Amino acid sequence: MIVSAALTKTTSYKVIIPFYAFSALSFLTAAALLFRFAGEFTGHYFQPHILAITHTMALGWGTMMILGASHQLVPVMVEGKLYSNFLAGLSFVLAAAGIPLLVYAFYTFSMQWPAQYGAILVNAAILSFLANLTGSLLGSKSKNVHAIFVYTATLWLFAATLMGLLLIYNFTLPIFSKDSLHFLSLHAHLGIAGWFLLMVMGVGSRLIPMFMISKYTHEKLLWTIYGLVNGGLLSFAFIFIYVGSSALLFIPVIAVAAAIALFAVFIYQAYSKRIRRKVDNQVRISLFSILLMAIPVGFLVIFAAMLILNRVDTSLVLAYGFSIFFGWITAIIFGMTFKTLPFIVWNKVYHQRAGLGKTPNPKDLFAAKVFNVMGTAYLLGFVLFIAGILTSSHVLLQYASFGILLAALLYNWNVFSVIFHTPPKK
Repeated sequence: MIVSAALTKTTSYKVIIPFYAFSALSFLTAAALLFRFAGEFTGHYFQPHILAITHTMALGWGTMMILGASHQLVPVMVEGKLYSNFLAGLSFVLAAAGIPLLVYAFYTFSMQWPAQYGAILVNAAILSFLANLTGSLLGSKSKNVHAIFVYTATLWLFAATLMGLLLIYNFTLPIFSKDSLHFLSLHAHLGIAGWFLLMVMGVGSRLIPMFMISKYTHEKLLWTIYGLVNGGLLSFAFIFIYVGSSALLFIPVIAVAAAIALFAVFIYQAYSKRIRRKVDNQVRISLFSILLMAIPVGFLVIFAAMLILNRVDTSLVLAYGFSIFFGWITAIIFGMTFKTLPFIVWNKVYHQRAGLGKTPNPKDLFAAKVFNVMGTAYLLGFVLFIAGILTSSHVLLQYASFGILLAALLYNWNVFSVIFHTPPKK
């Protein structure tokens, strides 16, 4: 219960749970769209339905889950309080209003007012979160490396969403000298490496050892990882904007690949020196997500080599993007959801009853068997979908997307069972 106490000591559940609920429904929406339009993954990546699925996963699923969890975890990391529950609620309302507008705009491929207002609302949500994070850090005496990871990741997220807003307006106003498609790679990697990768590394290096009850820490190694990711991203932006040489793209690719390798070493050391010998399935799937990081890096190396040869394989681009949003990001969210949400709900329902009688364990608030079936369906769906993209097989894509849809349904079933949990009647 040490972990429980750490996770539930400050922020109200009323602030956190809406993010989890929205995120779960977004994943189900993206999985349903994937099932409906699976065949389109044999064509070009710049298509309305694929853009809608990508932004549902990136903003509705990944970002909303991270924002929600961060409001709970940042106070733990800075050993202080969240600066403002109002700003947390405001960031949810703004994002929850903006993301559907943005996804609808991509689905219909209309860059008029739904896209513009959606992007403005999403940017306002990120600014609210950034202000809350800044206030929390300034009000805390603890400025550790994990908090710096989170803060820097949020700055990259704002850079990505601001650029996304400008790219949307670039469809109707001449903001940039080139069309929006040209800048898609830069926009995407500000979000992927700057936001998701840096955030997962910062939070994961704190939470995964904590969940395994491991005392391993290596601050110097974490600062090296931090420097490699940020250095790689800055060099990528510089090369993209000012140089334009495909051969130099190996510099940021090597930097980020080295950071991921070092992060894997950090997690392995934490795993080796854990006190709790038995590792539960939620942590196992989180550890598995670290291995999944190698897949997009492999695609990236091949993709960079093909750029030097002046060749572009759209199936590799699709497989690369899919392996990120439906790969390691989804896997780590699966694991972390059921390590954090049950504690939050348990604290809501049973905090006042503790010591007055027997209460269930937080892990009993969700169905372990459903979780295991979800993990199997997801893994099969993920592997087959990658194979379907690379072989342009409609049959594989359709069966694989059904596996992912099944995983999304089971994930939602478990999440909402936890959220609406009530004490058993005597």
